[in-house]
Amino acid sequence: MSWLWMFLVGLVVGLVAKFLMPGKDPGGFIITALLGVAGMFVGGFLSGLVFGGNPVGGQIQPSGFIGGVIGALILLAVYRMVQRRA
Repeated sequence: MSWLWMFLVGLVVGLVAKFLMPGKDPGGFIITALLGVAGMFVGGFLSGLVFGGNPVGGQIQPSGFIGGVIGALILLAVYRMVQRRA
């Protein structure tokens, strides 16, 4: 069940990342949402390792949400760099 919550919160994280880093993305909303989901998984895992607790299961914590936003921002920046070079 926690994977489902991370996915749903990841969609919100993608929207927050898009709001914090506006600009034209080649993939639009879909890619931003997927990057948010990936950022949430990465951020949730890393915050679980740093702050303790179960990094994959358990509740969505504020540190996981913030880590997810940071992860999504990093992934969005990398995605934009790759798309410009292609």
